[in-house]
Amino acid sequence: METENTPRRRAGRELTLRGGRTPFETKLINEGHATPEQYDQALKLSQEEGTPFIAALESIINNALPPDVTRYYKSLQLFELRVLYGIETLDPVIEADKFDPENVSALIDAIIPINTCKDCEMLPLAKTDTAVLVGMVSPDNFRHKNALMSAANKAGLTPTIRVITREDFLETLDAVVAYQVAKQKAIAGGSEIDEQVLEIQRDMFADDDELNEAADQENDLTKAVGENSAPIIKLVDQILVRALKDGVSDIHIEPQEKSLRVRFRKDGVLREMLSPDEKPLPKSIIPAVVSRFKIISNLDIAERRKPQDGKLKRMFQGRRVDFRVNTCPTQHGEKIVLRILDNSNTQLGLSRLITDPETLKIVQDMTRRPYGLILVTGPTGSGKTTTLYSALSEVNDPGVNISTAEDPVEYNLPGLAQCQVIREKGMDFATILRAFLRQDPDVILVGETRDLETAKTAIEAALTGHLVLTTLHTNDAPGAVAR
Repeated sequence: METENTPRRRAGRELTLRGGRTPFETKLINEGHATPEQYDQALKLSQEEGTPFIAALESIINNALPPDVTRYYKSLQLFELRVLYGIETLDPVIEADKFDPENVSALIDAIIPINTCKDCEMLPLAKTDTAVLVGMVSPDNFRHKNALMSAANKAGLTPTIRVITREDFLETLDAVVAYQVAKQKAIAGGSEIDEQVLEIQRDMFADDDELNEAADQENDLTKAVGENSAPIIKLVDQILVRALKDGVSDIHIEPQEKSLRVRFRKDGVLREMLSPDEKPLPKSIIPAVVSRFKIISNLDIAERRKPQDGKLKRMFQGRRVDFRVNTCPTQHGEKIVLRILDNSNTQLGLSRLITDPETLKIVQDMTRRPYGLILVTGPTGSGKTTTLYSALSEVNDPGVNISTAEDPVEYNLPGLAQCQVIREKGMDFATILRAFLRQDPDVILVGETRDLETAKTAIEAALTGHLVLTTLHTNDAPGAVAR
């Protein structure tokens, strides 16, 4: 029996027909765009990953839906929002002038700060002498409405609220930021920024048919570089795509004195993304690229003097990929480093990581032992965590109790009890490890052995009938002895 919390019920609400299908689902099935199973998979993916439903569905069917189908979905979506909130909606297709980036940018500067807009998912769209028209994603959110009333009162205006979709909000906000950056550069003499970026993109990705054929979608990187996207948005997404296709572990976005350098770390070694014969990324695009990364990582784009940490997730070739993002102010601008957390890498198994049959057999025999200590050593980005998770995936079954202590939890694996280190609350590796020993574990993973106490506890656990896996930051295996 369906409840209000089931995916299908929440997606359809009042628009569910007999048999439990929504009008949109019926249209998709009758016209042969998707099967009922594919529709349900897309609902589940959209709910679990937070991706737009259309993007999730297109990812599953591996095809773009016709414009009339997506338009029909949008009309149903707006109707549901009107019924849900009892407030009129706004559609950029019908009222494009209200969503014009230049218009919205001016209203943001005058009435509602951009960080408030981003945090509360609202945009000022039109203004008279006494009132301001505001599009909100969640008009029933008390905190968001308070923020709106405060900003409107300061401006001496009465707010009129309309409902907009989250997709329209994000698309408009991206366009506003791109407009503001381009405007600043034009004032500074950099009005050719878009042409520079487009020329760079042609040089960098001229041979990549997969990218050239893709259509713009917010969270699906294989469809994120269509011709309708702003150049900066395409450039950022293409950097992510190239990194994922090359199998790198980290992306470094580094402002230099005369250019923007992008480097990838693969197998522990940093390499330039651009080959020597490719044109360097111009210095003029640094603010726009940094702002784009901050927006998609839910960071404060106005904060440029302090380091920030964030996360973003994207769909790539039908799977979810998470990125851990860190910014740090430098002499020439904010440096951004992204750690790629691709769950598919942890499910490859040891046979894909270790190609030598004799070495593979030795390692597999070690992971099957009932107790002992396994140390994986190497420099940053060399694949220590991936190796450990690949080993865990081979012993992970209902008959084995596996617990992990990590800082942070990089991959979510089913069947494991994963614990996050929070030092300010007294949750360090040693404390968590001691707690694990009282929970009848078979296998314990310690993300990193950083101090003597953790090392002692790990050894004690290994000597008392537990298999312990952990890492050490050394340049080679013999270095673990000295460490």
